[in-house]
Amino acid sequence: MMTENFDPQLLENLQSRKPLLWLNPARGGPLPGSAPSLTLIDEAQNRLVRCAPLLAALFPELATSGGHIESRLMPARPLQQALGAGAASGNWYLKRDDELPVAGSIKARGGFHEVLAIAESIALEHGLLTDAATDRRILATPQARALFSQYAVTVGSTGNLGMSIGVMAAALGFDAVVHMSADAKEWKKDRLRKRGVRVVEHAGDYAEAVAAGRAQALAAPRSHFVDDEQSELLFFGYAAAARGLARQLAEAGRVVDAAHPLFVYIPCGVGGAPGGISHGLKALFGPHVHCFFAEPVASPCFLVQLASGADTPVSVYDVGLDNRTEADGLAVGQASELVASLMRPQLGGIFTVSDDELYLNLLALKETLGVEVEPSAAAAVSGPGWLDGSAAGRAYAQGIDMTAATHVIWATGGSLVPPEALRGFQDHARQLSQRRAA
Repeated sequence: MMTENFDPQLLENLQSRKPLLWLNPARGGPLPGSAPSLTLIDEAQNRLVRCAPLLAALFPELATSGGHIESRLMPARPLQQALGAGAASGNWYLKRDDELPVAGSIKARGGFHEVLAIAESIALEHGLLTDAATDRRILATPQARALFSQYAVTVGSTGNLGMSIGVMAAALGFDAVVHMSADAKEWKKDRLRKRGVRVVEHAGDYAEAVAAGRAQALAAPRSHFVDDEQSELLFFGYAAAARGLARQLAEAGRVVDAAHPLFVYIPCGVGGAPGGISHGLKALFGPHVHCFFAEPVASPCFLVQLASGADTPVSVYDVGLDNRTEADGLAVGQASELVASLMRPQLGGIFTVSDDELYLNLLALKETLGVEVEPSAAAAVSGPGWLDGSAAGRAYAQGIDMTAATHVIWATGGSLVPPEALRGFQDHARQLSQRRAA
């Protein structure tokens, strides 16, 4: 096992699956020279804006927003009070990416952005588009669909990224292929198939599904593989969320500066979506935003990678963990190397969450705010509590006026989950709560 660089106490806590807060000792260092700039992030935002009419034409669910992919920023004071946090901890908000139409998760921006970029590139190459000003609704015409049908878009996913990529690619007429691991939920596979996506199942975990998808794409002509671990197009699409959040905070009267810090908590799997969002926010707000990832105790791949200090890949298996968690979207054994290198100097820290805590968090969301999410989407709820409820958190917050802070908890998915599955999550959570109270 590659454990020689780990603090012995940290390693013991990881192996015992004890929830913990790990502070990133490398935060504040220089970014890699190849780090995406705000200009590149704005280019992604511009692509999503110019393609909004196309998205509205393709998906009736996006008609009311004019094709713009954005979710609500919801005040969360009832949740804050229910979890025992008073006014001294600032103001809490819930970012409702669980409500994003069509894809139903945080993966929507990145996945849609990459497929749209592919479509634009092919259309420009074949003269269907001439410049940035061309109405993108031309990409939904029979002529465009006939062109795109000659190409395949492939991805490996446990569910939510596959939903985003598969649905968008199929809607444009691509041969959309999603390679899924055995632990992906059946309802996600069924929904993809109903949208015209080819689902290929694999007996192994997320990493094996990704590897199989990559191999197939590389072996086939006119096939594009969406690489969740290395794709800059995905990363830029995720990062575009920062502009939207900044606008929503301003509309809510929440200033972000030295006297009014912003804390953001995001569930993390391979790292693309939370990393992209964090990178975008750091580009906008610099040292005034503090980003934390939430990971399952069995699958803390980003914590393991950063805590190892290694430039080579380190997985949760290397430290004796099995990567088995109810948070299927976060069941990832190894972090994205691209994102890890970008987060090393930017991330505030990472906290881990037990499966029981995931369920109790989703129940708290349901009972205080009426919000229904899947287990992985509730991982970040614990974030603010770590800052004032642990020695590590209080050390991080030392010198910061937390009464003026804004806390944003990212809810990452749930609106597409079948109602009976949501009820099952909540019933299980209530049973857990009752056992703890007994």
